[in-house]
Amino acid sequence: MSSASVADEIDEAQERQHFRAVVTAFKYYKLCSLDRIQKSEKIISILPQNHQRRLEKYKTYLAKFKKCLDVNNSVVHLIITDVDTMFENVDHTVTNTSGTNGTESFGCNYNNCEIASQKQHKMQHDVEKVQSVLKNIVRDWSDMGAAEREQCYKPVLDEMEERFPPDEYNDRTQIRVLVPGAGLGRLAWEIAARGYTCQGNEFSLFMLFASNFILNRCNEVNKYTVHPWVHQYVNNVTCEHQLLAARFPDVCPAGNRPNPNFSMTAGDFLKVYTEADEWSCVVTCFFIDCAPNVIEFIERIYTILQPGGYWINLGPLLYHYSDMPTENSIEPPYDILLEVIRDIGFDILKEQTGVKTKYAQNPNSMMQHEYDSVFFVCRKPYCM
Repeated sequence: MSSASVADEIDEAQERQHFRAVVTAFKYYKLCSLDRIQKSEKIISILPQNHQRRLEKYKTYLAKFKKCLDVNNSVVHLIITDVDTMFENVDHTVTNTSGTNGTESFGCNYNNCEIASQKQHKMQHDVEKVQSVLKNIVRDWSDMGAAEREQCYKPVLDEMEERFPPDEYNDRTQIRVLVPGAGLGRLAWEIAARGYTCQGNEFSLFMLFASNFILNRCNEVNKYTVHPWVHQYVNNVTCEHQLLAARFPDVCPAGNRPNPNFSMTAGDFLKVYTEADEWSCVVTCFFIDCAPNVIEFIERIYTILQPGGYWINLGPLLYHYSDMPTENSIEPPYDILLEVIRDIGFDILKEQTGVKTKYAQNPNSMMQHEYDSVFFVCRKPYCM
């Protein structure tokens, strides 16, 4: 067997292992989240009696939080239904020899599972990503997220209207738009709904599982409910804020899909998109700072754009790999990033700083995180 074949087998094994780990995180969502509530209950139970008495009302809310977990868990398990076969020509079937529904499918109690501490820490970290998925569902597909979408998506959509005016582009299906880092797919869906041919690309299996459920299986408006803030135990004004429910989807993505000009792909942006001069427009929203080397992203966007094509970007420069000891990350500030963009060959048509944007923010929290994002529009010059 060649060394390349061995490497391919190792990659496939690692991919299957990661897939199983993500599925397991969804399945353990309720048990790990319940553990946090039980921790609070245990702490209260050992307090002096007069302290416990003063917290009686809060204890009743902890019981309500458990009911919220039940609601969330029903959605979480719908999300992972049939994910084993969601990718074409790939079968990630995970054998489940116990139950078929809810937390009982694991055949053991969370507290009694013999999980090494390192694996347990990894599990908790992955379950936190599932909790984040629930907040992203609210951001992208609920009425509660409309204000954030107005901040983050409307500038992009308005810019596309300006660059591709309807009176000049009668058939918008000829305009091919790529949205890397598409998350749960709402921005890509909105672009396609306006008549463009649009493809979203996402790397995270957590996001891909949820977007597959919403885009392919949600055919009724506001059919499902989640409690996105039930895991937030700090900076709450009232317990009711922590219990707050959100209905989704606010539109009917499966029933009203702008087919066939809308699609989603899974995989690493740099590996999936290598064809030169292929796209009319690349839209990046909260994406370019997801790269260890942002220059690679900019170079690839330049390569895959058609001459005269546009790159529209909005977002902060959080640089997700910064300070990770196992990653080699570069973090150029915005002014240097603009120099890099020009040096690669782009013409910068528009740029703005201080664009107020939030990301999956609890609107009732005492602490509000808001970015002063950058917004810019670039064009790849026509060949001379």
